Amino acid sequence: MFKALREKFSAASSAAKNRSIEDISEVAGETGRRLRESVLDDVLQDLQMGLLEADVALPVAEELTRKVRESLAGKRIDKNFKIDEAIQLAFRAAVKQVLDEQTFSLKDAIDSKNSTYVIMFVGINGTGKTTVIAKLADRLQKHGYTVVLAAADTFRAGAIEQLTIHADRLGCKIIKHQAGGDPAAVAYDAVEHAKARKRGVVLIDTAGRMQTNTNLMDEMKKIKRVAKPDLVVFVGDSLAGSDAVEQARRFHETVGIDAVVLTKIDADAKGGAALSIAKTVGRPIAYVSYGQEYDEFGKFDSDWMVSRIFGDKRSGNTQDF
Repeated sequence: MFKALREKFSAASSAAKNRSIEDISEVAGETGRRLRESVLDDVLQDLQMGLLEADVALPVAEELTRKVRESLAGKRIDKNFKIDEAIQLAFRAAVKQVLDEQTFSLKDAIDSKNSTYVIMFVGINGTGKTTVIAKLADRLQKHGYTVVLAAADTFRAGAIEQLTIHADRLGCKIIKHQAGGDPAAVAYDAVEHAKARKRGVVLIDTAGRMQTNTNLMDEMKKIKRVAKPDLVVFVGDSLAGSDAVEQARRFHETVGIDAVVLTKIDADAKGGAALSIAKTVGRPIAYVSYGQEYDEFGKFDSDWMVSRIFGDKRSGNTQDF
């Protein structure tokens, strides 16, 4: 996971690793030495290029390198100073700061409303959106919440069938119309059903034709206007890299995204999408999804993400929500 990003970082930091202290530093007054600006410039240029090659969006790559510079510029060093280790520590802190800028707790959001809570899921086809909905439904039910599924992707009969299979397996209510019906009507009926029966959470599946399709975006706006969701969640494919960032940006401009779920996170060799999406749209990554089993799903943890980027073995909290 994140192999390319890790390799690019390692190459950048190791470029200065074997230089002598005289090569990487200059005299700072009478009491010590400080890191040379020229050395830092070279390392950070390599680091920024590596980030871009690993699908990190340019503004995010620039911010990360700026934070590393702020941490190390003018730093006083001694003969035991290891520049590669210093860069790694500074980069870890920078990545964590970017990922921690937005935080999210679905439990707090649901409990604070104290009535039916409506979540609308958006994203293009193929990202695993319907599977994410099923996984979250399973997680919610295990925590004592009642769930209603809304099959509002009426564009594809297969999507309705897929969500129905999940509803049967999970034992939760599903509201659906015939293929080709009005998606907003499905969403509305699901919300009204939940309110009438005091059911806790409504999860609305939506169509996912290409994000440049004007009709799709108009459809998303109509569903949001009718269903009045408390939360709009963008489901993005980690493997899509910069395309996933652009998709998130487009959906955010159209309907407004409140949180992000990243799928196929286990297969993401580059890792750039995870860093870029949250920063680009200014919304938190709420969950990560991998595999097809219901429990292959977890609440996003910035420490977990940082550990994966750097090849650590830390496991995250997969059971909370």
